[in-house]
Amino acid sequence: MIQNRDFIVIGLQALDSRIGSNCINIAHEFAKNNRVLYVNYPLDRLTRFRERKDPLIERRIRINQGIEPDLIQVNENMWNLFPKTTLESISQLPFNGLFDFFNKVNNKRFAREIKKAIKKLGFSNYIVFNDSDMFRGFYLKELLEPELYVYYTRDNLIAVDFWKKQGIRIEAALMKKSDLVVANSTYLADHARKFNTHSYYVGQGCDVSLFDKNLIKTVPEDIATIPKPIIGYIGALFSLRLDIEVLVFIAKQRPQWQIVLVGPEDEAFKNSELHQLKNVWFLGSKKMEQLPEYLHPFDVALNPQKLNEVTIGNYPRKIDEYLAMGKPTVATKTKAMEVFEDHTYLAETKEDYLQLVELALQENSPDLEKKREIFARSHTWENNVKEIYDRMIYILQQPKDKVS
Repeated sequence: MIQNRDFIVIGLQALDSRIGSNCINIAHEFAKNNRVLYVNYPLDRLTRFRERKDPLIERRIRINQGIEPDLIQVNENMWNLFPKTTLESISQLPFNGLFDFFNKVNNKRFAREIKKAIKKLGFSNYIVFNDSDMFRGFYLKELLEPELYVYYTRDNLIAVDFWKKQGIRIEAALMKKSDLVVANSTYLADHARKFNTHSYYVGQGCDVSLFDKNLIKTVPEDIATIPKPIIGYIGALFSLRLDIEVLVFIAKQRPQWQIVLVGPEDEAFKNSELHQLKNVWFLGSKKMEQLPEYLHPFDVALNPQKLNEVTIGNYPRKIDEYLAMGKPTVATKTKAMEVFEDHTYLAETKEDYLQLVELALQENSPDLEKKREIFARSHTWENNVKEIYDRMIYILQQPKDKVS
């Protein structure tokens, strides 16, 4: 446990983001026993122009103009900073020297706003926790001089085109000079260890309080009439991450099974053969609070993930949600899925998927369901942050010249 310390948290999601974020959950956990300054990312010029009609961007522009306050107290121990600055849009610059020059300019602007808030709040001997913001956070260790600089990696961002051009070089250099690197998957921890020996897997938090079968009172009409058995998936139906071929194979080989897909589709899914199969049901996007009601009728839950450089290291939070409801779960075998291997069925081929779904249907029992629920509910944000604290304490106790 770390208590009565000051934390500065930066990341890729602002505190008022429309989507959830590990960084936000972790910051709230930090704030239970410490003071936390959660710093939103600053506007950049392209975003300010392209998204100027977005209400969130409009608010940031008003803050930059001094119309609204830039520092807001969220609760007793947490404050949210909206940096009153605009950064240059540089992520796609092809020349390293030019990128580094403007990135340092951006970091100085960013750091200047953070220092104003630090002074106002009286923060000292603080810890900087950087959630994957490799560009805007690259020089903050030097500019803010924290007692501890922690880099958190929870997605293989350098596999994504937006980050690839400069990110491969920059993230490696940032990991190398960080005091500590923590990761939410064993794959990402292994990758980080190439650059920094103080790189550790710390697990993943997940709020599965909604995913409790005892709370389910009704089953939505659009799934209640679908025959059994239901083999289902909940989440974004994006071909970059999901293997359409696996789903087509299962549906064709077992026409008596009903393949139920809950979530928004990309063009590849919309144009896929799945829409021609009578036992495949597309139920569309649902609100977060409705998802447990859709999961409840599943006989087997799926995560037919493609194995590529984007997905290989990602921690699949949906698996915790599936297991919290006690559902037999069949998923693609990846390095990140090793954590779940005692409670899920892991497939390497489409034939494996077919056989493992059959096995899952045959051997499911109340005892297995209970074991899955207990396992998933152990992945709390409290336990996740405890692992992070343990690694922080270890580094803080080391002589400075021994920390690489």
